[in-house]
Amino acid sequence: MTGPGETREFDRDGVAERLREEIARRRISRQALADMARISLSTLEKALSGSRPFTLATVVRIEDALGCSLRPARDEGESAPSGFAPESMGSYSRPAVRWIEGHYVTLRPSFGEDGAIYAYRTEIAWDEAASHLRFSEAEREDSAFAQAGFVSMPNLSGHTYLVTSEFGQYRLIVLGRATRERRMFGLLTTLQVGAGSQLVPVACPIALVPEEQIAEPGYGLVMSEDPGAASYREILDMALESDFCRLRR
Repeated sequence: MTGPGETREFDRDGVAERLREEIARRRISRQALADMARISLSTLEKALSGSRPFTLATVVRIEDALGCSLRPARDEGESAPSGFAPESMGSYSRPAVRWIEGHYVTLRPSFGEDGAIYAYRTEIAWDEAASHLRFSEAEREDSAFAQAGFVSMPNLSGHTYLVTSEFGQYRLIVLGRATRERRMFGLLTTLQVGAGSQLVPVACPIALVPEEQIAEPGYGLVMSEDPGAASYREILDMALESDFCRLRR
């Protein structure tokens, strides 16, 4: 019998096995996952080894970081997922949005280095248990700030929204309609670290390119003189030049 906040006894091995599969499939280290989920590496290692049970809080943090469920889709007596996202996310169906699933090279301007580009990987995947799309970030130089959340795709605007919600704090990416190459461009709104502990609202263009379209993609801070910087800059500039987003004063 488990204590308060723990998953049920029969769930522990299943959660650990599913988590090991996700780590291997995404090719991420346990340290990177711990940073993404904002838990200690020791907690993760002990839970995976079985020496300490997963708590519900730990599982939820890991699920949010990975953008997928590690627990059974439903308990006995609960209804099966509808196959449609909630109305609040656009009521889209899995077949209608299958085209967007995959890994993307994500590009945005650096907030700290003029002319530089920050590149990382974004995965968009269907969450069977929750019956909607989720996204998660990896290959970030500042892994402690990696985001994960849900994907909203309403028909009214035709835009795609990648939303992070954590304890009432939001980060939002608004993407326009995908190009023929499945590339997506839009606007990121987030908080930038300022002086001391100050956080300052900031917005910038952003681009998501299917990972297979870029040979040997480079991640992290890409300076203007680095290999691949010119092609990254050309892609990112399309967000404004092709009117996928606008910045006004």
